[in-house]
Amino acid sequence: MYPTLSKSYKGEFPFNIGTTSFIYPDDYVPNVKMLGPYLENIELLLFESQHTDALPSERVIGELANLAKDLNLTYNVHLPTDISISSRDPQQQSIAVETISRVAERVAPLCPTTLTLHVPYQDDLFAENKVKKWQERVIKNLTKILANGTPAQLISIENLDYPFDILDPILSELDLSVCLDCGHLMLHGDDILTFFNTYAAKIAIIHLYGIAKNHFHEALDQLPEKRMAPIMRLLAKFDGVVSLEVFSYAHLDASLKFMDNCWRHQQEKKR
Repeated sequence: MYPTLSKSYKGEFPFNIGTTSFIYPDDYVPNVKMLGPYLENIELLLFESQHTDALPSERVIGELANLAKDLNLTYNVHLPTDISISSRDPQQQSIAVETISRVAERVAPLCPTTLTLHVPYQDDLFAENKVKKWQERVIKNLTKILANGTPAQLISIENLDYPFDILDPILSELDLSVCLDCGHLMLHGDDILTFFNTYAAKIAIIHLYGIAKNHFHEALDQLPEKRMAPIMRLLAKFDGVVSLEVFSYAHLDASLKFMDNCWRHQQEKKR
C-alpha cells in the first residue's frame, strides 16, 4: 500500500502542476492512478528506448488515456535520453530519428502537452565550424521527425549543460517549443528570470526541483528562499505545465507542501 498525498493541488496555481511517472516503485498505470486525483499533469518518463518492451504497450497507452479522462489530467512526455539526434555518427542519428518518431506515434492517443527532447552538445563551443555542423545535424534530423507527422510546437527542447542560445537558429527555423529546466540553470550559474523572459513565448513546460550539494532532483524545499522567491514570481506569469521532476513520494510530498507555502506567502505579500 503506497502513501497518498495529503490534499489535491488541482486549481491551486495559475499553471498546471504535475510530477513524474516514477514517484512510486511501480509501472505507469499504478503511478497515474495514485497521483491523478491530486495533480493536473503527469510527466511520462520514457528515458530508455533501446531494449525490448522499453516503451509502454498500446494497451498501457489505452489505459492511460482512459485515466486522463476519468481523473481530469493531461500528460507530457520526456523523450528517450539513450539516443541523440546530434550524434556525429549517421547510424546513431538514424536510430534517434526512428525512435523519436515511433515514440511520438505511440503516445499520440494521449494528446500530450509536449514532448521534451534532450539535444546533447559535446564539441568545442568556441569552434564556430563545429557549432554550425552540429546545428545542421540537428535541423536535418528534426526535419525528418517533423516530416513523419509530429507537430513542431509539440517538441520542447530542454536546456542542458551548454549555452542555450546556440539552439536559437534551430528553434526559429523549425518553430519548436522550449523546456525550461530550472535545476540545470541554477547549477551552471545562469539566471532563470533572464532565460524565462528570453524564451517566454516558446516555453511549454518548466522542470522544477531542489538541488543539494550539486545533486539534481532533490525535494524542492532544499532550495533557499533567495532562489525560490524569484522562481515563484516567475511562475505567477506562467500558465503552462510545471513538472516537479522528482522521483520519490517523500520528495514529491515535501516539494508540493513547500511550493504551496511559498505560493501562499507570495500572495499574502501582494495584499
